[in-house]
Amino acid sequence: MRRGWTPRVPELIGAVLAAVFVVAAVVVAQRRNEVVTPLLDGMGFTFDDFAALAPLFGQWGAHVGPGTPVAVVVGVLVVIAGPSVASRLSWWPLMASVWAASLVWIVGLAAVDGWQRGFVDRLTSRDEYLSEVGGIDDIGAMLRGFSDRIVDGQADSWATHVSGHPPGAILTFVWLDRLGLGGGAAAAWLCVIVGSSAAVATAVAVAALVGRDRARRLVPFAVVAPSAIWIGVSADGFFTGVSAWGVALLAVAATGRRPRHDVAGVAAGVLLGFAVYLNYGLTLMALPAVAVLIASRRVRPLIPAVGGALVVAAIFTASGFWWFDGYVAVQERYWQGIASARPFQYWSWANIAALVCAVGLAVPAALSRVVSLPRLRRAEPVTLLVAAALLAVAFADLSRLSKAETERIWLPFQVWLTVATVSIGDRSVRFWLSAQVALALAINHLTYTNW
Repeated sequence: MRRGWTPRVPELIGAVLAAVFVVAAVVVAQRRNEVVTPLLDGMGFTFDDFAALAPLFGQWGAHVGPGTPVAVVVGVLVVIAGPSVASRLSWWPLMASVWAASLVWIVGLAAVDGWQRGFVDRLTSRDEYLSEVGGIDDIGAMLRGFSDRIVDGQADSWATHVSGHPPGAILTFVWLDRLGLGGGAAAAWLCVIVGSSAAVATAVAVAALVGRDRARRLVPFAVVAPSAIWIGVSADGFFTGVSAWGVALLAVAATGRRPRHDVAGVAAGVLLGFAVYLNYGLTLMALPAVAVLIASRRVRPLIPAVGGALVVAAIFTASGFWWFDGYVAVQERYWQGIASARPFQYWSWANIAALVCAVGLAVPAALSRVVSLPRLRRAEPVTLLVAAALLAVAFADLSRLSKAETERIWLPFQVWLTVATVSIGDRSVRFWLSAQVALALAINHLTYTNW
Protein backbone atom coordinates (compact mmCIF):
# COMPACT_ATOMS: atom_id res chain seq x y z
CA MET A 1 0.00 0.00 0.00
CA ARG A 2 1.05 3.62 -0.54
CA ARG A 3 2.73 5.54 2.26
CA GLY A 4 0.15 6.94 4.62
CA TRP A 5 -2.47 4.31 3.97
CA THR A 6 -1.16 1.35 5.99
CA PRO A 7 -2.65 1.17 9.51
CA ARG A 8 -0.75 -0.62 12.23
CA VAL A 9 -2.33 -3.65 13.89
CA PRO A 10 -2.65 -2.08 17.39
CA GLU A 11 -4.34 0.93 15.80
CA LEU A 12 -6.82 -1.30 13.98
CA ILE A 13 -7.56 -3.24 17.15
CA GLY A 14 -8.36 -0.06 19.07
CA ALA A 15 -10.57 1.27 16.30
CA VAL A 16 -12.42 -2.02 15.79
CA LEU A 17 -13.13 -2.38 19.51
CA ALA A 18 -14.49 1.17 19.59
CA ALA A 19 -16.66 0.50 16.53
CA VAL A 20 -18.05 -2.68 18.08
CA PHE A 21 -18.86 -0.70 21.20
CA VAL A 22 -20.86 1.82 19.15
CA VAL A 23 -22.70 -0.95 17.29
CA ALA A 24 -23.62 -2.56 20.61
CA ALA A 25 -25.09 0.74 21.83
CA VAL A 26 -27.15 1.03 18.65
CA VAL A 27 -28.40 -2.55 18.86
CA VAL A 28 -29.36 -2.29 22.53
CA ALA A 29 -31.18 0.97 21.83
CA GLN A 30 -33.38 -0.73 19.29
CA ARG A 31 -35.01 -2.64 22.14
CA ARG A 32 -36.71 0.70 22.49
CA ASN A 33 -38.60 1.45 25.70
CA GLU A 34 -37.59 -1.85 27.30
CA VAL A 35 -34.05 -0.60 27.85
CA VAL A 36 -33.39 2.98 26.81
CA THR A 37 -36.39 5.12 27.68
CA PRO A 38 -38.83 3.16 29.84
CA LEU A 39 -40.58 6.24 31.24
CA LEU A 40 -41.10 8.28 28.08
CA ASP A 41 -44.69 7.22 27.46
CA GLY A 42 -45.73 8.48 30.87
CA MET A 43 -44.12 11.86 30.16
CA GLY A 44 -45.93 12.40 26.89
CA PHE A 45 -42.88 11.68 24.72
CA THR A 46 -42.14 8.83 22.32
CA PHE A 47 -39.03 6.77 21.73
CA ASP A 48 -38.48 8.47 18.39
CA ASP A 49 -38.53 11.90 20.02
CA PHE A 50 -35.45 11.25 22.11
CA ALA A 51 -33.78 7.96 21.26
CA ALA A 52 -34.40 7.04 17.63
CA LEU A 53 -30.70 7.57 16.84
CA ALA A 54 -29.32 6.41 20.19
CA PRO A 55 -26.62 6.69 21.33
CA LEU A 56 -26.67 9.96 19.36
CA PHE A 57 -29.46 12.52 19.67
CA GLY A 58 -31.34 12.87 16.39
CA GLN A 59 -33.28 10.94 13.77
CA TRP A 60 -32.40 8.75 10.82
CA GLY A 61 -32.79 10.29 7.37
CA ALA A 62 -30.52 10.16 4.32
CA HIS A 63 -30.11 13.57 2.64
CA VAL A 64 -27.77 15.97 0.94
CA GLY A 65 -27.67 19.76 1.07
CA PRO A 66 -25.81 22.86 -0.06
CA GLY A 67 -23.00 22.08 2.37
CA THR A 68 -22.34 18.65 0.88
CA PRO A 69 -19.84 19.67 -1.83
CA VAL A 70 -18.08 22.04 0.58
CA ALA A 71 -17.63 19.38 3.25
CA VAL A 72 -16.54 16.74 0.73
CA VAL A 73 -13.95 19.04 -0.87
CA VAL A 74 -12.49 20.12 2.48
CA GLY A 75 -12.35 16.52 3.68
CA VAL A 76 -10.63 15.25 0.52
CA LEU A 77 -8.12 18.13 0.51
CA VAL A 78 -7.17 17.53 4.15
CA VAL A 79 -6.69 13.79 3.56
CA ILE A 80 -4.56 14.32 0.45
CA ALA A 81 -2.63 17.48 1.27
CA GLY A 82 -3.11 18.01 5.01
CA PRO A 83 -0.06 16.11 6.31
CA SER A 84 2.35 17.65 3.80
CA VAL A 85 1.00 21.19 4.26
CA ALA A 86 1.19 20.78 8.05
CA SER A 87 4.84 19.72 7.83
CA ARG A 88 6.01 22.45 5.43
CA LEU A 89 4.03 25.64 6.01
CA SER A 90 5.44 28.27 8.36
CA TRP A 91 3.92 28.05 11.82
CA TRP A 92 1.65 31.09 12.06
CA PRO A 93 0.41 30.91 8.44
CA LEU A 94 -0.32 27.25 9.25
CA MET A 95 -2.35 28.23 12.30
CA ALA A 96 -4.35 30.73 10.21
CA SER A 97 -4.96 27.99 7.63
CA VAL A 98 -6.05 25.56 10.33
CA TRP A 99 -8.61 28.02 11.68
CA ALA A 100 -9.95 28.77 8.20
CA ALA A 101 -10.13 25.11 7.18
CA SER A 102 -11.80 24.11 10.45
CA LEU A 103 -14.34 26.90 10.06
CA VAL A 104 -15.21 25.92 6.49
CA TRP A 105 -15.44 22.23 7.48
CA ILE A 106 -17.84 23.05 10.33
CA VAL A 107 -20.03 25.37 8.25
CA GLY A 108 -20.08 22.89 5.37
CA LEU A 109 -21.24 20.07 7.62
CA ALA A 110 -23.90 22.28 9.21
CA ALA A 111 -25.24 23.32 5.81
CA VAL A 112 -25.72 19.68 4.77
CA ASP A 113 -29.03 20.01 6.65
CA GLY A 114 -29.84 23.19 4.72
CA TRP A 115 -28.67 26.72 5.49
CA GLN A 116 -31.78 27.67 7.44
CA ARG A 117 -32.31 24.44 9.36
CA GLY A 118 -28.67 23.54 9.77
CA PHE A 119 -27.25 26.94 10.61
CA VAL A 120 -29.51 29.98 11.00
CA ASP A 121 -32.30 28.39 13.07
CA ARG A 122 -30.23 26.14 15.34
CA LEU A 123 -30.24 28.52 18.31
CA THR A 124 -33.70 30.00 17.86
CA SER A 125 -36.00 27.27 19.21
CA ARG A 126 -38.00 27.85 22.40
CA ASP A 127 -35.53 25.72 24.38
CA GLU A 128 -32.50 27.74 23.28
CA TYR A 129 -30.80 30.89 24.52
CA LEU A 130 -32.13 33.33 21.94
CA SER A 131 -35.71 32.73 23.08
CA GLU A 132 -34.86 34.57 26.31
CA VAL A 133 -32.65 37.37 24.97
CA GLY A 134 -35.51 39.73 24.08
CA GLY A 135 -36.94 39.59 27.60
CA ILE A 136 -33.74 40.70 29.35
CA ASP A 137 -33.85 44.48 29.72
CA ASP A 138 -31.77 44.79 32.89
CA ILE A 139 -28.65 42.62 33.05
CA GLY A 140 -28.07 43.38 36.72
CA ALA A 141 -31.58 42.29 37.67
CA MET A 142 -31.21 39.19 35.53
CA LEU A 143 -28.03 38.18 37.35
CA ARG A 144 -29.47 38.85 40.81
CA GLY A 145 -32.57 36.76 40.14
CA PHE A 146 -31.02 34.16 37.86
CA SER A 147 -30.95 31.23 40.29
CA ASP A 148 -34.57 31.82 41.37
CA ARG A 149 -35.76 31.09 37.83
CA ILE A 150 -33.84 27.85 37.22
CA VAL A 151 -36.30 25.32 38.64
CA ASP A 152 -39.09 24.41 36.22
CA GLY A 153 -42.81 24.84 36.82
CA GLN A 154 -42.73 28.56 37.57
CA ALA A 155 -44.36 31.22 35.46
CA ASP A 156 -40.97 32.76 34.69
CA SER A 157 -38.78 29.64 34.58
CA TRP A 158 -35.89 29.94 32.17
CA ALA A 159 -35.91 28.03 28.88
CA THR A 160 -34.21 24.63 29.05
CA HIS A 161 -30.73 25.61 27.92
CA VAL A 162 -30.67 28.86 29.85
CA SER A 163 -31.68 27.11 33.06
CA GLY A 164 -29.10 24.38 32.54
CA HIS A 165 -26.13 26.75 32.47
CA PRO A 166 -24.74 29.61 34.53
CA PRO A 167 -25.66 33.10 33.32
CA GLY A 168 -22.45 33.61 31.32
CA ALA A 169 -24.03 31.65 28.48
CA ILE A 170 -27.19 33.73 28.06
CA LEU A 171 -25.20 36.87 28.87
CA THR A 172 -22.95 36.21 25.86
CA PHE A 173 -25.93 36.28 23.51
CA VAL A 174 -27.39 39.33 25.24
CA TRP A 175 -24.10 41.17 24.68
CA LEU A 176 -24.14 40.08 21.04
CA ASP A 177 -27.67 41.41 20.65
CA ARG A 178 -26.71 44.72 22.33
CA LEU A 179 -23.95 45.09 19.73
CA GLY A 180 -26.62 44.98 17.02
CA LEU A 181 -25.88 41.36 16.10
CA GLY A 182 -29.14 39.75 17.18
CA GLY A 183 -30.80 36.73 15.62
CA GLY A 184 -29.90 33.17 14.82
CA ALA A 185 -27.33 33.80 12.09
CA ALA A 186 -25.10 36.06 14.20
CA ALA A 187 -25.31 33.71 17.19
CA ALA A 188 -24.45 30.74 14.98
CA TRP A 189 -21.46 32.55 13.50
CA LEU A 190 -20.18 33.38 16.98
CA CYS A 191 -20.37 29.72 18.01
CA VAL A 192 -18.64 28.34 14.92
CA ILE A 193 -15.95 31.03 14.72
CA VAL A 194 -14.96 30.58 18.36
CA GLY A 195 -15.52 26.82 18.25
CA SER A 196 -13.39 26.34 15.15
CA SER A 197 -10.52 28.17 16.85
CA ALA A 198 -10.21 25.23 19.27
CA ALA A 199 -8.27 23.41 16.55
CA VAL A 200 -5.65 26.16 16.73
CA ALA A 201 -5.71 26.25 20.54
CA THR A 202 -4.90 22.56 20.90
CA ALA A 203 -2.05 22.86 18.39
CA VAL A 204 -0.67 25.89 20.26
CA ALA A 205 -0.82 23.99 23.57
CA VAL A 206 0.94 20.92 22.16
CA ALA A 207 3.56 23.12 20.48
CA ALA A 208 4.27 24.89 23.76
CA LEU A 209 4.65 21.64 25.68
CA VAL A 210 6.41 19.32 23.21
CA GLY A 211 7.40 21.43 20.23
CA ARG A 212 5.94 22.46 16.91
CA ASP A 213 7.10 19.36 15.06
CA ARG A 214 4.81 17.10 17.05
CA ALA A 215 2.02 19.66 17.05
CA ARG A 216 2.09 19.60 13.24
CA ARG A 217 1.00 15.96 13.37
CA LEU A 218 -2.12 16.96 15.24
CA VAL A 219 -3.15 19.70 12.82
CA PRO A 220 -4.97 17.69 10.09
CA PHE A 221 -6.87 15.64 12.69
CA ALA A 222 -7.86 18.78 14.60
CA VAL A 223 -9.34 20.22 11.41
CA VAL A 224 -11.56 17.30 10.34
CA ALA A 225 -12.62 15.83 13.68
CA PRO A 226 -16.24 14.58 13.49
CA SER A 227 -16.96 16.71 16.56
CA ALA A 228 -17.30 19.56 14.06
CA ILE A 229 -20.86 18.31 13.47
CA TRP A 230 -21.87 19.47 16.95
CA ILE A 231 -19.77 22.61 17.06
CA GLY A 232 -21.93 23.76 14.15
CA VAL A 233 -24.20 24.82 15.57
CA SER A 234 -24.42 24.65 19.35
CA ALA A 235 -23.46 26.99 22.16
CA ASP A 236 -21.21 24.19 23.38
CA GLY A 237 -19.02 24.99 20.39
CA PHE A 238 -18.52 28.46 21.85
CA PHE A 239 -17.80 26.96 25.29
CA THR A 240 -15.25 24.66 23.65
CA GLY A 241 -13.31 27.48 22.04
CA VAL A 242 -13.23 29.56 25.22
CA SER A 243 -12.03 26.70 27.44
CA ALA A 244 -9.55 25.41 24.83
CA TRP A 245 -7.83 28.79 24.65
CA GLY A 246 -7.76 28.93 28.44
CA VAL A 247 -5.74 25.70 28.55
CA ALA A 248 -3.61 26.72 25.55
CA LEU A 249 -2.65 30.06 27.10
CA LEU A 250 -1.83 28.31 30.36
CA ALA A 251 0.53 26.04 28.40
CA VAL A 252 2.16 29.12 26.86
CA ALA A 253 2.48 30.72 30.29
CA ALA A 254 3.95 27.54 31.77
CA THR A 255 6.71 27.25 29.17
CA GLY A 256 8.14 30.76 29.31
CA ARG A 257 9.57 33.15 31.88
CA ARG A 258 9.06 36.58 30.37
CA PRO A 259 6.44 39.15 31.44
CA ARG A 260 4.30 38.31 28.43
CA HIS A 261 4.01 34.77 29.75
CA ASP A 262 2.55 36.12 32.98
CA VAL A 263 0.05 38.04 30.85
CA ALA A 264 -0.81 34.76 29.11
CA GLY A 265 -1.34 33.22 32.55
CA VAL A 266 -3.78 35.95 33.56
CA ALA A 267 -5.64 35.57 30.24
CA ALA A 268 -5.79 31.79 30.76
CA GLY A 269 -7.36 32.31 34.17
CA VAL A 270 -9.90 34.79 32.83
CA LEU A 271 -10.97 32.40 30.07
CA LEU A 272 -11.12 29.34 32.30
CA GLY A 273 -12.89 31.36 34.97
CA PHE A 274 -15.45 32.57 32.45
CA ALA A 275 -15.85 29.01 31.15
CA VAL A 276 -17.09 27.96 34.60
CA TYR A 277 -19.79 30.64 34.25
CA LEU A 278 -20.71 29.30 30.81
CA ASN A 279 -21.15 25.67 31.85
CA TYR A 280 -21.14 24.13 35.33
CA GLY A 281 -19.41 21.03 33.98
CA LEU A 282 -16.41 23.03 32.84
CA THR A 283 -15.08 22.98 36.37
CA LEU A 284 -13.62 19.71 35.07
CA MET A 285 -11.32 21.73 32.79
CA ALA A 286 -9.21 22.01 35.92
CA LEU A 287 -7.94 18.53 35.02
CA PRO A 288 -6.33 19.49 31.67
CA ALA A 289 -5.06 22.67 33.36
CA VAL A 290 -3.35 20.62 36.08
CA ALA A 291 -1.98 18.30 33.37
CA VAL A 292 -0.34 21.31 31.74
CA LEU A 293 1.30 22.36 35.00
CA ILE A 294 2.57 18.85 35.72
CA ALA A 295 3.89 18.48 32.17
CA SER A 296 5.71 21.80 32.36
CA ARG A 297 6.93 21.08 35.90
CA ARG A 298 6.12 24.65 36.86
CA VAL A 299 3.66 25.89 39.47
CA ARG A 300 4.30 29.62 39.17
CA PRO A 301 1.87 30.16 36.23
CA LEU A 302 -0.88 29.05 38.59
CA ILE A 303 -0.61 32.37 40.45
CA PRO A 304 -1.62 34.71 37.59
CA ALA A 305 -4.11 32.14 36.30
CA VAL A 306 -5.90 31.85 39.64
CA GLY A 307 -5.85 35.63 39.92
CA GLY A 308 -7.55 36.00 36.54
CA ALA A 309 -10.17 33.39 37.41
CA LEU A 310 -10.92 35.04 40.75
CA VAL A 311 -11.52 38.37 39.03
CA VAL A 312 -14.22 36.75 36.89
CA ALA A 313 -15.78 35.05 39.91
CA ALA A 314 -15.71 38.30 41.87
CA ILE A 315 -17.49 40.20 39.09
CA PHE A 316 -20.31 37.65 38.83
CA THR A 317 -20.64 37.37 42.61
CA ALA A 318 -20.69 41.15 43.10
CA SER A 319 -23.34 41.36 40.38
CA GLY A 320 -25.61 39.07 42.38
CA PHE A 321 -25.04 35.56 41.03
CA TRP A 322 -23.66 32.99 43.48
CA TRP A 323 -22.36 30.04 41.44
CA PHE A 324 -23.14 27.39 44.08
CA ASP A 325 -26.80 28.47 44.33
CA GLY A 326 -27.11 28.00 40.60
CA TYR A 327 -25.41 24.61 40.71
CA VAL A 328 -27.76 23.30 43.39
CA ALA A 329 -30.84 24.57 41.54
CA VAL A 330 -29.73 23.20 38.18
CA GLN A 331 -29.54 19.68 39.58
CA GLU A 332 -33.19 19.91 40.58
CA ARG A 333 -34.10 21.26 37.14
CA TYR A 334 -32.12 18.47 35.46
CA TRP A 335 -34.17 15.75 37.11
CA GLN A 336 -37.43 17.53 36.27
CA GLY A 337 -36.82 16.96 32.57
CA ILE A 338 -36.08 14.12 30.18
CA ALA A 339 -33.11 12.99 32.31
CA SER A 340 -35.49 11.16 34.63
CA ALA A 341 -36.57 9.02 31.67
CA ARG A 342 -33.04 8.14 30.59
CA PRO A 343 -31.84 5.10 32.57
CA PHE A 344 -28.27 5.25 33.82
CA GLN A 345 -27.92 1.53 33.15
CA TYR A 346 -27.83 2.29 29.43
CA TRP A 347 -26.44 5.81 29.20
CA SER A 348 -23.54 5.22 31.61
CA TRP A 349 -21.81 3.33 28.78
CA ALA A 350 -23.76 4.55 25.74
CA ASN A 351 -22.43 8.03 26.55
CA ILE A 352 -18.99 6.69 25.67
CA ALA A 353 -20.32 5.28 22.40
CA ALA A 354 -21.63 8.75 21.53
CA LEU A 355 -18.21 10.15 22.42
CA VAL A 356 -16.56 7.72 20.00
CA CYS A 357 -18.84 8.95 17.22
CA ALA A 358 -17.75 12.52 17.95
CA VAL A 359 -13.99 12.02 18.26
CA GLY A 360 -13.84 9.47 15.46
CA LEU A 361 -12.05 6.13 15.21
CA ALA A 362 -8.61 7.70 14.90
CA VAL A 363 -8.63 8.57 18.60
CA PRO A 364 -9.19 5.04 19.95
CA ALA A 365 -6.72 3.86 17.32
CA ALA A 366 -4.10 6.18 18.78
CA LEU A 367 -4.81 5.69 22.48
CA SER A 368 -2.69 2.55 22.89
CA ARG A 369 0.35 4.51 21.67
CA VAL A 370 -0.29 7.43 24.02
CA VAL A 371 -1.80 6.31 27.31
CA SER A 372 0.23 3.87 29.40
CA LEU A 373 1.55 3.71 32.96
CA PRO A 374 5.20 4.22 31.93
CA ARG A 375 4.26 7.33 29.95
CA LEU A 376 2.21 8.63 32.87
CA ARG A 377 5.11 8.04 35.26
CA ARG A 378 7.38 10.00 32.91
CA ALA A 379 4.73 12.76 32.85
CA GLU A 380 4.79 12.93 29.06
CA PRO A 381 2.75 16.03 28.12
CA VAL A 382 0.58 14.46 25.41
CA THR A 383 -0.22 11.51 27.65
CA LEU A 384 -1.11 13.81 30.54
CA LEU A 385 -3.45 15.94 28.37
CA VAL A 386 -5.25 12.90 26.96
CA ALA A 387 -5.44 11.18 30.35
CA ALA A 388 -6.85 14.37 31.90
CA ALA A 389 -9.55 14.52 29.23
CA LEU A 390 -10.40 10.86 29.81
CA LEU A 391 -10.61 11.46 33.54
CA ALA A 392 -12.86 14.49 32.99
CA VAL A 393 -15.16 12.35 30.84
CA ALA A 394 -15.24 9.66 33.54
CA PHE A 395 -16.20 12.17 36.24
CA ALA A 396 -18.86 13.72 33.99
CA ASP A 397 -20.29 10.31 33.19
CA LEU A 398 -20.40 9.06 36.77
CA SER A 399 -22.02 12.29 37.96
CA ARG A 400 -25.25 11.08 36.29
CA LEU A 401 -25.70 14.66 35.03
CA SER A 402 -24.65 13.76 31.48
CA LYS A 403 -27.09 11.13 30.31
CA ALA A 404 -27.20 11.29 26.50
CA GLU A 405 -26.29 14.17 24.17
CA THR A 406 -22.66 13.78 25.21
CA GLU A 407 -21.57 14.17 21.59
CA ARG A 408 -22.39 17.85 22.21
CA ILE A 409 -22.04 18.27 25.98
CA TRP A 410 -18.51 16.83 26.08
CA LEU A 411 -17.13 18.90 23.18
CA PRO A 412 -14.69 20.77 25.46
CA PHE A 413 -13.10 17.44 26.46
CA GLN A 414 -13.17 15.98 22.96
CA VAL A 415 -10.66 18.43 21.53
CA TRP A 416 -8.09 17.26 24.09
CA LEU A 417 -8.78 13.61 23.31
CA THR A 418 -7.98 14.40 19.67
CA VAL A 419 -4.46 15.31 20.84
CA ALA A 420 -3.83 11.54 20.97
CA THR A 421 -3.55 11.55 17.17
CA VAL A 422 -0.06 13.11 17.36
CA SER A 423 1.11 9.51 17.83
CA ILE A 424 -0.19 8.45 14.40
CA GLY A 425 2.82 8.25 12.13
CA ASP A 426 3.38 8.85 8.44
CA ARG A 427 2.69 5.22 7.63
CA SER A 428 -1.03 5.40 8.47
CA VAL A 429 -1.89 9.10 8.73
CA ARG A 430 -3.97 9.31 5.55
CA PHE A 431 -5.85 6.12 6.37
CA TRP A 432 -7.02 7.53 9.69
CA LEU A 433 -7.73 10.98 8.28
CA SER A 434 -9.95 9.38 5.66
CA ALA A 435 -11.70 7.39 8.42
CA GLN A 436 -12.41 10.64 10.28
CA VAL A 437 -13.77 12.37 7.19
CA ALA A 438 -15.86 9.36 6.15
CA LEU A 439 -17.44 9.04 9.60
CA ALA A 440 -18.33 12.73 9.79
CA LEU A 441 -19.83 12.74 6.29
CA ALA A 442 -21.76 9.53 6.98
CA ILE A 443 -23.28 10.82 10.22
CA ASN A 444 -24.26 14.14 8.69
CA HIS A 445 -25.71 12.67 5.48
CA LEU A 446 -27.51 9.64 6.92
CA THR A 447 -29.02 11.35 9.97
CA TYR A 448 -30.53 14.60 11.15
CA THR A 449 -28.73 15.49 14.36
CA ASN A 450 -30.49 17.77 16.82
CA TRP A 451 -27.53 20.14 16.95
